[in-house]
Amino acid sequence: MMLPEACVANILAFTSPADAFSSSEVSSIFRLAGDSDFVWEKFLPSDYKSLISQSIDHHSSFSSKKEIYRCFCDSLLIDNARKLFKINKFTGEISYILSARDLSITHSDHASYWSWSNVSDSRFSESAELITTDRLEIKGKILTGTLSPNTSYGAYLIMKVTKGAYGLDLVPAETSVLKSKSGQNNKNTTYLCCLDEKKQQMKRLFYGNREERMAMTVETVGRDGKRREPKGRDDGWLEIELGEFETREGEDGEVMMSLTEVKGYQLKGGIVIDGIEVRPRDQDEYSIK
Repeated sequence: MMLPEACVANILAFTSPADAFSSSEVSSIFRLAGDSDFVWEKFLPSDYKSLISQSIDHHSSFSSKKEIYRCFCDSLLIDNARKLFKINKFTGEISYILSARDLSITHSDHASYWSWSNVSDSRFSESAELITTDRLEIKGKILTGTLSPNTSYGAYLIMKVTKGAYGLDLVPAETSVLKSKSGQNNKNTTYLCCLDEKKQQMKRLFYGNREERMAMTVETVGRDGKRREPKGRDDGWLEIELGEFETREGEDGEVMMSLTEVKGYQLKGGIVIDGIEVRPRDQDEYSIK
């Protein structure tokens, strides 16, 4: 005996988006139930209408809640194109990318320190390129209430290193993710570029043990005893992990994320900042298509 469509829809609403997507292969009843607004509204963020209204494209002609869900999977520019919102197709977990314009970057309004321009493979209209500074401070913030509850998140600085970069590998920067309500502060250190052994040899030749003296002002390896540095991303950019935090049901506290290098007094330049991504730490387990 075949279950009624409404009953199947009720069952699917208690599963996952991945199950709802695959339900169409079971039978025609499951396909109809799996396409229903009742099911897909359960998987959408509670503030999905607000997110749509904040979109620069002002999507207003969706034919179904499933279509809205698919749109969110493709990502949505919101808040005057200063943020990018996205959900994982199979889990419904929420991610954000805060653009460089949405961050607090010391001296970013001074053209002698930072240059703002459109980068061809950026998600946003502007990215920030460091010209020169001896005081690097990049900070961002997000409310946990805008994220998926009961989820482990990581914060990642999205950046590039230009061919003319300098002063990035002398002293590591300090990273921090501070959750205001709990007081949880996840700190670490990281270099701003990958190790180049030839450059290291040249620096030792010209500067002797200056690097060792400078590095005494800050820990040179992470808490795990390993040198931390940028990692490649599938989109061609690099990312530096700033730290991690947990979200809780009903919680709406502020999370402060930062990368600073203010102790080395070393002039540095040649990094391009695209933003900070906040995403579930298990996201790489899923293949989003």
